[in-house]
Parts: sequence; structure tokens; C-alpha cells
Amino acid sequence: MFVQQPPTVQMLEVFTEMPAEYRRTGVRSEWANINRGGAALDSFLEGPVFDASDNLYVTDIIFGRVFRIDPKGNWSLIVEYDGEPNGMKFYSTDELLITDYKNGLMRLNIHTGALVPHLVRRNTEGFKGVNDLTCDSQGNVYFTDQGQSGMHDPTGRVYRLRSSGQLDLLLSNVPSPNGIVLSPDEKVLWIAVTRGNCVWRAPLMPDGSVAKVGQFFTSHGPSGPDGIAVDVEGNLAIANPGLGYAWLVNHRGEPVGVWSSPKGSTVTNLAFGGEGRQTLYCTESETATILMARMPHPGAVVHRLS
Repeated sequence: MFVQQPPTVQMLEVFTEMPAEYRRTGVRSEWANINRGGAALDSFLEGPVFDASDNLYVTDIIFGRVFRIDPKGNWSLIVEYDGEPNGMKFYSTDELLITDYKNGLMRLNIHTGALVPHLVRRNTEGFKGVNDLTCDSQGNVYFTDQGQSGMHDPTGRVYRLRSSGQLDLLLSNVPSPNGIVLSPDEKVLWIAVTRGNCVWRAPLMPDGSVAKVGQFFTSHGPSGPDGIAVDVEGNLAIANPGLGYAWLVNHRGEPVGVWSSPKGSTVTNLAFGGEGRQTLYCTESETATILMARMPHPGAVVHRLS
């Protein structure tokens, strides 16, 4: 009988760390009081995404900041505002679309720092707390509405915002939906279910609905899968903050690679970038570090909306 052997754990490398000038050392925050046990964190990085010039953009949830990191690892602050920005994707060449836990979907001009609301509420009802997003080739946005949902309250939601403005509720029973990504052929939606410690697989039907949604990958530890990304072969890269891991799993949900953080254990999100989009960059939020590793295959194209 053939038994799939677990891959050897490899080590992520440090690409860059947040400079001291941007760290809010010793500052307490409402977000950290609720979500990190009251720790006085100097930042909490999330939402990595690359532009065409290979600049990396990341968010700082706690202090409402968005940073640009150039290919040499130099940081610059684009904006600081009253929000809790998390996941990001490019809306256009000049604008980022941000899932902001506090404000809903927001658009940010990366040149001027100007912010405008994109989708604040659904039928005058506020979201639980949006978390992450992805875009397809037709201009549709898929995003997760996580809030404080979990195994005790499995009411997290997954939405699709069509290019026409129509908002579809695809799932309403998820215990903490977090990262979200489409398969390269856009026929399957994967959702990281953090407090369920797994990743769900949601086939997309021709009419736009989902069917036969199932559990695709199961992790372990105190905190489950967070950000996810996909490569051109359909392998899924998974950030696992409870373990300090970045997993790579194949189309059967089998781990074919695992990388461990040399810094803190809070690997929250990831994105493909660098030459040929074949390097995986990860946000390690506990130490405000960007980690990286060379992957077997390039990342799939991340679509813009316009």
C-alpha cells in the first residue's frame, strides 16, 4: 500500500523587516486587545500583493496603514487612516481594492494615498468584518466576511460582487472564512477556514452558484489556514499562522512542500512575486517581517478589475 510521505520542512528566508521608524513600539490598541490578547504589538502585517514593477504592497491592520516595499526591500508609507485594512488586490494600475474590517471594501490610489469607499454595506446592513478577496477574469470580486465567526458561530460569509454591481451571497455557514482564491481555470473557489483549521473547496457552477462544497485540506494547531494563493499548476499555497508554516498542497490536498518561519510563528498571508512570479513572499506579522522561498512553479496571474 502506497502511503504519501510528509515533505521535509524547509526554512523560509528573510527578505526584509519593517524599519524601526514605522514600528509603534509599546502602543496598545483596541484591535490587539480583542484579537491578540492585549499584546502591545508595533504592527500586524497582512495583504501582500505585487504590482507590475515587482513592488510589494502590504497592510498593517492595527494602525490602518498600507506600505510599498520595493524589489530591494526598502519600505515607504502610502497611507495611514482610520481603518483596519487586511487583504488587497489591484483594482486598476493605479488603485488597490482593500478588504477593510472596519469600513468594508475600499479603493486606494497608490500614487496619491486617496481613499474612497467601494462597498460599505449590503442592503443597508453592515458586514461582520471583511477579510480577504480575489478577482476573476470577468471583473468579479470574491471576498470573505469573517468577523468574529468560528466553530461557536459558523456564520461567516463568502460573497461575489459582480462587475454589474450585483452582490451574491455564496456561503453563509463558514466558521471563520479568511483567505480566498480561484483555481487557474476559475471553476473552483478555495476558502481558508481559519477557526475550522482547514481549507474548503467550492466548485462554481455554470449559473454562478456553488455546489458540493467540501473540506479540501485539514491542518492542526492553535490557528488554522489564513491567506492562500495558487500556482499555474493548480497547487495551493497556504499560510498557517498557528504553526508558522507555509504549506504547498497539490490538487488532492496532499502536502508537497512545507516551509517554516525563522522568525515568529504568525505567517498570515502570502503572494507570488519576483522573477517569473516563482518566489513566494509571506507576511510574518508577529515580527513585521517579509519572508520568502523559491517555489517549484510560478504563481497564477492575479487579475485586475479594470
